[in-house]
Amino acid sequence: MTPLLFITGTDTGAGKTVLTALLTRHLRAQGIHAAAFKPVCSGGREDARILHDAQDGELTLDEINPWHFRAPLAPALAARRENRRVSLPIILEHLRRFQRRFDCVLVEGAGGLLSPLGDGFNSRDLIAALRATPLLVAPNQLGVVNHVLLTLEALPPGWARRAQVILRSTPRPGAAAKSNPNFLAGLIGAEKIVSLPWLGKDFAAASALKNPAVRRALRELAGAAGLDGGGGPAWNRGRVSALC
Repeated sequence: MTPLLFITGTDTGAGKTVLTALLTRHLRAQGIHAAAFKPVCSGGREDARILHDAQDGELTLDEINPWHFRAPLAPALAARRENRRVSLPIILEHLRRFQRRFDCVLVEGAGGLLSPLGDGFNSRDLIAALRATPLLVAPNQLGVVNHVLLTLEALPPGWARRAQVILRSTPRPGAAAKSNPNFLAGLIGAEKIVSLPWLGKDFAAASALKNPAVRRALRELAGAAGLDGGGGPAWNRGRVSALC
């Protein structure tokens, strides 16, 4: 089985698409044939277009984002307004079909971990069904410690220990932003935390990848995922049980 990473967040707008696009470009630049998907979205397809660009058009927009809805609401509710339905089995079928073609597959959720994606399922259910490694993106600001701990607690049993937490800087970091990484490290372990700098309002992946701090963060994530050629943590060293 080709390994999978699932990018979720503490909330909508946390920075999931930015991380997914950057990590996809980084892996492909290292010779790893990676693909990124955002199976469900609502309120526009800009996120899916960013992922399309990150893969140099190898996949079509509809392959990356098969289910999209106009209303800027939780996808399950937006789908109902259009008299459409999205089920967990059909999303799994779509992703597994492409999983066979790539060295690594990244899947971006919509909204936070428990935001309903379709009929009776959310990103947590997708993570469990795919046996994917969770990447949790969180804005580094006041309150993030609580948000991260709540989200980790909400992950399926056993998945929290596999998760990596990406603290994304904000344009106006307050005093809490300086202490959050070390405080969280004391609670969940420093090896589980990666910091991503603020990349500006108008995100451009090509420019961002020139930033040494961005490259360092992506190398840390790739290493933790066993995709740096040197292993990574013992629990996911190698191509084991669909863990990327």
